[in-house]
Amino acid sequence: MSARGVRPLLSALLLASSLGATLGAAPMKVYISADMEGVAGVVTGDQLGPTGFEYERFRGFMTNEVLAAIEGARAAGATEFVVCDSHGNGENLLIEKFPKDVQIIRSWPRPLGMMEGIDRSFGAVLFVGYHASTTNPQGVRAHTMSSANLADLRLNGVSVPEAGLNAAIAAHFGVPVAMISGDDAIVKEAQALLGPIEGAVVKWAISFHSARTLTPEASCDRIREAAQKAVSRAKDFKPWTVAAPVAVEIRFKNYRPSELLAYLPSVERTDAHSVRFRAKDMVEASRFLEFALGYQPDLAP
Repeated sequence: MSARGVRPLLSALLLASSLGATLGAAPMKVYISADMEGVAGVVTGDQLGPTGFEYERFRGFMTNEVLAAIEGARAAGATEFVVCDSHGNGENLLIEKFPKDVQIIRSWPRPLGMMEGIDRSFGAVLFVGYHASTTNPQGVRAHTMSSANLADLRLNGVSVPEAGLNAAIAAHFGVPVAMISGDDAIVKEAQALLGPIEGAVVKWAISFHSARTLTPEASCDRIREAAQKAVSRAKDFKPWTVAAPVAVEIRFKNYRPSELLAYLPSVERTDAHSVRFRAKDMVEASRFLEFALGYQPDLAP
């Protein structure tokens, strides 16, 4: 065959090889759980709720950080996304800013809390805007689930931040956490607990209400890069599995919640401020926590 005939043949073979790789590539679903305390620039309640004078701007910054994570994950091959709005009232993200192929979970109550919508079809979990635990002496707005009510949360005796609880829920479905963004305290805390996941530090804690922070644009750059790295090596991460049955221990800052919860026959009061619930798995553990922290007799409608 002449050189003139070889070139088209090689081109056809390369095209067929490329097309085959594309068609054979498995779709990659990525789940993103987004909180707000770990967003760049957030330091006080002024940024965190509808009554705060900076809240509307910071909703935009939170949205942009999630969008940056999506962009980075997509650059690494992610094809589908579910985003869980997991801060406050669950109605923070500006949903009109998202691509049409992204689905968003909003508001409460929901049985899996900050991980509602996770299932076995996902290849990786990304945490955006997360914060340190209530037992961590460092960290901007450090708390676990409720800064007003909880002093500690333990799974099988291990004290966990929200990142740990949510990683355990993801692990129930066989899905690993691949990345976390937030201040330096939560990135360090999460990596110590979950292993060498990708971390995007967007601010450095000075105190509970003070930080040295990146600008919103710089934070998005850092998150985009970390998300791309995380998804590109998603197979390197292992789910953070908590053995079943799961001993869920809640320590309240006040005694009355533990007293009332112990009226339930499935709940053991372990001291004046603490209760223990034995869940068959992390789904049941999550449902108990959502009930324990969310139930009010006057809820309506």
